[in-house]
Amino acid sequence: MKRGETGTYVVTATGGEAVRAFVPAPLPPTPPLALEANLQRSLEAAVLALGRLDGVSTLLPDKSLFLYSYVRKEAVLSSQIEGTQSSLSDLLLFELDEAPGVPLDDVVEVSNYVAALDHGLARLREGFPLSNRLIREIHGVLFSRGRGSGKDPGEFRRSQNWIGGTRPGNATFVPPPHTMVADCMDALERFLHAEDDGLPVLVRAALAHVQFETIHPFLDGNGRVGRLLITFLLCHAGVLRDPLLYLSLYFKQHRQDYYALLDLVRREGDWEAWLAFFLEGVRLTAQGAVETAQRLAAMFGDDRARIEQGGRRAGSALRVYDALKARPILSLPEICRTTGLSFPAAASGMDLLAELKIARELTGKRRNRLFVYDRYLSVLKEGTERP
Repeated sequence: MKRGETGTYVVTATGGEAVRAFVPAPLPPTPPLALEANLQRSLEAAVLALGRLDGVSTLLPDKSLFLYSYVRKEAVLSSQIEGTQSSLSDLLLFELDEAPGVPLDDVVEVSNYVAALDHGLARLREGFPLSNRLIREIHGVLFSRGRGSGKDPGEFRRSQNWIGGTRPGNATFVPPPHTMVADCMDALERFLHAEDDGLPVLVRAALAHVQFETIHPFLDGNGRVGRLLITFLLCHAGVLRDPLLYLSLYFKQHRQDYYALLDLVRREGDWEAWLAFFLEGVRLTAQGAVETAQRLAAMFGDDRARIEQGGRRAGSALRVYDALKARPILSLPEICRTTGLSFPAAASGMDLLAELKIARELTGKRRNRLFVYDRYLSVLKEGTERP
């Protein structure tokens, strides 16, 4: 449905020139969403896929292993959308303090994203409301160190920003003036908490994401926080028990459509076109996560069975293997620390994994060696490869 522009323009002076900044109308849309047959079917398919995803814990012996790596994959993807060049391997090495040669600013950004996600989820589990205060806290963690730490972490912007172009005057899109950000975000917060508009949680998440991106309340990091908001909303509402749905890969693969549909909402009020795109992304992403969990469960079972045939070394090799499942790149000293094995026992177990081609040594050195669980990391890296 084409409702016309979903906000108003305010003329403001920025950098010595007059600029038209867009101020979105509060949600929900007016006239109300037209959830006709096709959209209803898309919503039902997305909800069904989310239900299957929420049950993914039944597919893996230890859900925390999947969460650890899946969250890091999302951090890499979401940061890549913003232009970082860090890979999943870079992040895992950085977390081991074994990252010579990786782009440090980039990998710190990705590591901050993991910390921001963990912080937000911990706060929600404490019973803290999904609110502007929490959104600012998450932003503060996201820019707590490294590049961007000077751009008012945890504070709504106090100057005009813009998207595209070299200045507000030639920008593709100019968000609301900074003097109106607080009011816009207060209205968004009220929408997040509304219980009387009859909107399903997935629809609320879809609308809230566009509204957040339109307000662009921070000087930097709006895209990453806006994508996190989707996951936080679903977890806060109880649709997902764990943070297993991330749309960054879908948005990355369909980047042009994503930006075109955001613009269509603002210019013509076509929320339904955006919603169809969003729901398809949820369905495909949830389905992909379930399939990945199934592949990993089968792989873990197959590799474990092979190790069990390894004779006297099998016992220590299985403990080394469990450590590699928890963190797919590890050093022998780290394995000793996490498993309690002696260095000779850990080395012997790792030798068996290498012989079985389950693990591979990365450095080619005789000292300070690092080992990777190749097949596992290959599955996790799918979609994160740098162009």
